[in-house]
Amino acid sequence: MPITPAIHRLDLGYVVRPASEAGGAQPRVEPVLAYLVRHERGLLLFDTGIGEAGPETEAHYRPRRRPLREALGAAGASPDDITLVVNCHLHFDHCGGNPLLAGRPVLVQEAELAAARRGGYTAEHLVDFPGVRYRELSGETEVWPGVWIVPTPGHTDGHQSLVVQRTDGAVVLAGQARDFASQFAGDHLARRAARDGAAAPLPAYPHWLERLAAFAPRQVRFAHDASVWESAPGPSGEPW
Repeated sequence: MPITPAIHRLDLGYVVRPASEAGGAQPRVEPVLAYLVRHERGLLLFDTGIGEAGPETEAHYRPRRRPLREALGAAGASPDDITLVVNCHLHFDHCGGNPLLAGRPVLVQEAELAAARRGGYTAEHLVDFPGVRYRELSGETEVWPGVWIVPTPGHTDGHQSLVVQRTDGAVVLAGQARDFASQFAGDHLARRAARDGAAAPLPAYPHWLERLAAFAPRQVRFAHDASVWESAPGPSGEPW
């Protein structure tokens, strides 16, 4: 019988988003989270933490890093144990540990890698480094049985999320498709209202939500929010 994948959240530190980006009068401290998926095919690491990005970026975001090796160790793993790497996108706070995993396949959307290589997008030394092995994707793919990469553009054109199907329901690792669980909850309710035939105007929601809905996820987890969105059965008994 297949083993239900286990998912471990890794705390890789935090960044301080300045008030000019946080949408208020105060800066906001945001966690940087990655996820280790234990599957019968091996260990998949979704995002790898905060990389060095130069003095201007360091001053702007004031990152506090937890070493990837330490975080993996707390989950009972080491860099040598990782089979696959998936980055939701290639900004410095999501791919910072990739050089530590040289030789492992890194799954990324073609559009994301092309943007990262054009310059002025991210820390270039975190994109092309000795031993890097990219597997470029053009859209959705099932990477292992029950483990799907789904494009979720918005934060970047090449952003992608991971769907892990478990016996107790699917879990979406959404990366930065949405910054907060509350934003995803708003999208979900906007879709529900539209499907219920609620009168306009209604808020828009991203087109990729329809694809995620097909998995009927039980949970959605995020890269910069420790809160978790959880489904609840609606009046019809169905969560979606």
